[in-house]
Amino acid sequence: MRVLLVEDNITTANYLSQGLKENYFVPEVAHDGQEGLFLASNNDYAVIILDVMLPVMDGWSLIKIIREKNPNTPILFLTAKDTVDDRVKGLELGADDYLVKPFAFSELLARIRALLRRKQPQSSHILQIADLKLDTQAHTVVRNNNYITLTAKEFMLLALFANKKGEVLSRTYIAEKVWDINFDSDTNAIDVAINRLREKMDKPFDKKLIHCVRGVGYVLEER
Repeated sequence: MRVLLVEDNITTANYLSQGLKENYFVPEVAHDGQEGLFLASNNDYAVIILDVMLPVMDGWSLIKIIREKNPNTPILFLTAKDTVDDRVKGLELGADDYLVKPFAFSELLARIRALLRRKQPQSSHILQIADLKLDTQAHTVVRNNNYITLTAKEFMLLALFANKKGEVLSRTYIAEKVWDINFDSDTNAIDVAINRLREKMDKPFDKKLIHCVRGVGYVLEER
């Protein structure tokens, strides 16, 4: 799931970005409000995380514009502005949650997951294709009653395929959804990662689920 993080402090942005990657998210980072507005206006995100005190355009102004164009994407303010008036203002402008710095990353992660649960139907976190069952909340993969251990990137790939079952996904699309915006899609990293995933979840079983469509991309389907 793609997350937009608008944070001008480089150290904080790098720390949060790394933590999000380790927890199956694809973070895209903007370091000022104008850049954040450009990304929010041109991409779809599962969650948007905003600082308030931003260069060029502050978080208060940014959320007003985002909410006019996109009323449904969960937005979480992450800021040092900690007065009751600040929190009330943020929520009234359209934020779904408000977390004050300093904070524990585990709490931020819990709040993000809570926002996603509100957005999605309760049963949508279980994906089943043939004898494969994927739980996007518990981050578990079971096939034919065998638990399969995947890396974070492999799990994100499989979840993308499972959510797009039967659709042929191009390498460009896969790069956009699973890697960040700076990823070079001309490299063979995508093919290498998918081959590793197939080694774990297809090779030990008779029925293969992930198939290469030559010259186009990959598809997950029963054949």
